[in-house]
Amino acid sequence: MRRRTRDDWTAAALEALADGGLAAVAIEPLAARVGATKGSAYWHFPNREALVTATLERWERDHTEAVIDMVEAEGGDPATRLRRLFGAVLDPAHGPHVELALLSTSDDPLVAAAVSRVNERRIGYLARLLGQLGFARAQARRRAVLAYSVYLGQAQLMRATPGVLPQGKAARRAHLDDVLTTMLAAPV
Repeated sequence: MRRRTRDDWTAAALEALADGGLAAVAIEPLAARVGATKGSAYWHFPNREALVTATLERWERDHTEAVIDMVEAEGGDPATRLRRLFGAVLDPAHGPHVELALLSTSDDPLVAAAVSRVNERRIGYLARLLGQLGFARAQARRRAVLAYSVYLGQAQLMRATPGVLPQGKAARRAHLDDVLTTMLAAPV
């Protein structure tokens, strides 16, 4: 049997979180999931809280910082980066299950702190791009909150009623065009 790493445990915890919420991030079921002993988990994490903390840090890194880094690395003008960002986060292949599970358990102090940091980072990034497109600071912030609300609403629809959203690549592209046209319309 291969020795499990800290990364193996946080990956399994993210999957469990997506499937069953924060309550599913428990040492014994995760050990069964990764084919390891509980002792392996305790080798890397002194307790469940440490595992949850590391999992939330991984979520922040993989689902926010890595996405922003990818969008920035591929370059382009702010509108192109916004399109790339929304295309990536609204891709059904990368379902929003972890995000939704965390939002539903944001009464937990560890989760609340991580969700707050991630929400602020994401909204801040959107506001920065909108500012680069010429929106005044306050307007860019309002539009960023609106854009993030659209993302969260789309995420909820993807999970709860996926048939409501456009199916197929061309239909999703047209939908994304409509979202961006609305979001980038000049203020009245």
